[in-house]
Amino acid sequence: MKNLFGKFNPVDIIIVLGVIAALIIGIATTKHFRQTAGKQIEATSPITFQVVLRGVSVTGDEFPIKADEHTFITIRNVPYTELKVVNVTAQSRQTIIPSAKTKEQYILIKDPTQPSLYDAIITITDTAKITKDGAVVGGNKIKMGLPVTLEGESYKFNGTISDVRVTTESGVEDVGANNSVG
Repeated sequence: MKNLFGKFNPVDIIIVLGVIAALIIGIATTKHFRQTAGKQIEATSPITFQVVLRGVSVTGDEFPIKADEHTFITIRNVPYTELKVVNVTAQSRQTIIPSAKTKEQYILIKDPTQPSLYDAIITITDTAKITKDGAVVGGNKIKMGLPVTLEGESYKFNGTISDVRVTTESGVEDVGANNSVG
C-alpha cells in the first residue's frame, strides 16, 4: 500500500480529487439537483424604480435632471448604462412656521436659510431579469436602500433607491409588496 502512494506526487492526488469533485458537481447540475444562475431567472420584464436624492445643492435656475432624457447610472460604484428618466419631482427644502391666520396650525414655506438645497425623486425605467429574489439589473439586485449614482452632462448625484415596480402583462406589480409600511 505504501508503494502505491509512494508513486504519486501530492499534487497529482489533489488534481485527481479536483476532477472527481467537478464531475460530481456536473452530474448534480444535469440531474437538476443543483440550479445554475441561468435557471433562477423566471422572466425578463420592464421595471421602473425611484431614486431619492436628499440635500442636493443646485444654484442654477432649474433642476438639471429632466423627464424624457437619459442619465448614466452607477450601481454600487460599478458603472452600468444610460437609462431613461420617466419623471422628476424636485422640491426645494421647506420649513414649518406657525400660522394664526389659517385653519392649519402651521404652514410650509421655502426655507430661506437653504435656498439652493433640494430633495428630489427621480423615476427611471429599464428592462430587468426577474428572479425569485426580485429584479436584477446589470448583475445587481435592485432593491430599496441600494445606493446609486446618477450622472449627466452637468451633474453627478448620489441617491438611494426607494421603490421598485415590475411591469407585468396585467399592469404594475410592486416588488416589495410584502414589505408593508405602517
